[in-house]
Amino acid sequence: MKYYGAVEAGGTKFVCSIIADPDHYYEEIRFPTTTPEETINKTIAFFLEKRRRYKLEAIGISCFGPIDLNRASPTYGYITTTPKPNWHYTDVVGPIKRALNLPVGFDTDVNGAALAEYIWGNPGKAKTLVYYTIGTGLGGGVVIDGEPVHGLVHPEAGHILLRQDFSKDPYQGFCKYHGNCFEGLCCGPAIKDRFGIPGDELGEDHPFWDIFAEYVAQACCTQIYQISPEKIVLGGGVMQQLHVFPKIHKNVLRMLNNYIQHPLILEHIENYITPPVLGDRSGSCGAMALAAKELDRSPK
Repeated sequence: MKYYGAVEAGGTKFVCSIIADPDHYYEEIRFPTTTPEETINKTIAFFLEKRRRYKLEAIGISCFGPIDLNRASPTYGYITTTPKPNWHYTDVVGPIKRALNLPVGFDTDVNGAALAEYIWGNPGKAKTLVYYTIGTGLGGGVVIDGEPVHGLVHPEAGHILLRQDFSKDPYQGFCKYHGNCFEGLCCGPAIKDRFGIPGDELGEDHPFWDIFAEYVAQACCTQIYQISPEKIVLGGGVMQQLHVFPKIHKNVLRMLNNYIQHPLILEHIENYITPPVLGDRSGSCGAMALAAKELDRSPK
């Protein structure tokens, strides 16, 4: 059995784990994301201690962003233009790789979660999968034929622009860069900023969930039209409000208006747009999958 170090590097907290596969999850530590030096040093210390017991093969990091994924770039492995204080242009991969002397896989947190759901949460074996995480931030990841999509940088589907009905929702948006983009309207802090309480305290009958479902449905339709994914997964803390899924399904069908004719959407949309099968372990399992990929590509 191979053991991997998994780092779910979030803007609020880091989760470091020792994993062999989703059924063999051995050790875990969680700590707040403070300064880069303190947070990265805690990460290194955890794995240095655990490698006395586990023969680690590689480390995988699913990281908040934006990040640099171009291996030819001098800032490969860095967090780049993040709004998080003190983390602007922070080298994440370099210190961990030097300290542990192991291959280090690196990608966005949501691409990692998408990869985990593609590998282990995909009973229909969809070849194209989109994953949205809606929580403290909001991001979208895409996996096609087992590979996370990058492109010029990487998908930033959390910042797509949506149609907003200001008579229903006059909120100006929370995003520092775009105001009322998808993240600016639907992330956890945007909900708390509107109402003064977190989304999980609003109650299932709160009228905001109808507005929220419309926004998420718009984002899903954008992906359906542009990428034509075979599966869409909606994760993150806000999406633990499972009562919202039927509202999203209904809105997606209404917005598509029978233009996309496929039985998976028309007849089985509850199996097409779903919560993550791996639950809140999608991120850590995704980091482990990135570690395994990096090990495969490393010189033997």
